[in-house]
Amino acid sequence: MSGWTAKRFWTKATAETVEGGFTVRLDGRPVKTPAKAALTLPSRTLAEAIAAEWDAQTGVVKPAAMPLARAANSAIDKVAPMRDAVIAELAGYGGTDLVCYRAEAPEALIAAQAAAWDPLVDWAATALRAPLRITQGVIPVAQAPDSLSRLTDRVAALSDFELAGLHDLVAISGSLVLALAVAEGRLEPEAAFDLSRVDNRWQSDLWGADAEEAETEALRRAAFLQAHRFLALCR
Repeated sequence: MSGWTAKRFWTKATAETVEGGFTVRLDGRPVKTPAKAALTLPSRTLAEAIAAEWDAQTGVVKPAAMPLARAANSAIDKVAPMRDAVIAELAGYGGTDLVCYRAEAPEALIAAQAAAWDPLVDWAATALRAPLRITQGVIPVAQAPDSLSRLTDRVAALSDFELAGLHDLVAISGSLVLALAVAEGRLEPEAAFDLSRVDNRWQSDLWGADAEEAETEALRRAAFLQAHRFLALCR
């Protein structure tokens, strides 16, 4: 970013209105992305939240503690110039969506997956007009071209900033359908994350979870919730 340094040098970060949206200024100096593009944001709420991230920095600046700023930078520097590729990548998850691949055994896991994922498959068929085929095992099942086309259209309708948020929801959950359900208000993010972890929870209940696994799971959950927060602030 413009003015980026290892240590805090500014007194106050503020959200400001600019042509085309909003931005963040550090003592009046506009923040830029790592690629030196203008940090033009789609909403004042997002600008204020990013300004708060800057103001929360003390001493040495820690980019890892600024997830909203990182996501905004990604939307501008990465998603915007590669928009078609990002849409194709995200839509591609619909062809191998987590909710379509079910266990062959045991019966209890099969039932748990059905209870968690069948409502999402039904929602995709009705709300998204994208019926999906379910299979057991890991052998790929081909989805109907019309369904994949409608999922692609749904993704393509999002802004660059919304795509940046959706990207993390999809990548963390492994499911485009689940991510779209969160983005469109069908599911709360906490519940959605739990639905994406049915298999992991089954294994943990069966064999027990160690401290390292629990820590990794907590980090994934936090990242998923943060992606939802970014998506909500973009609107």
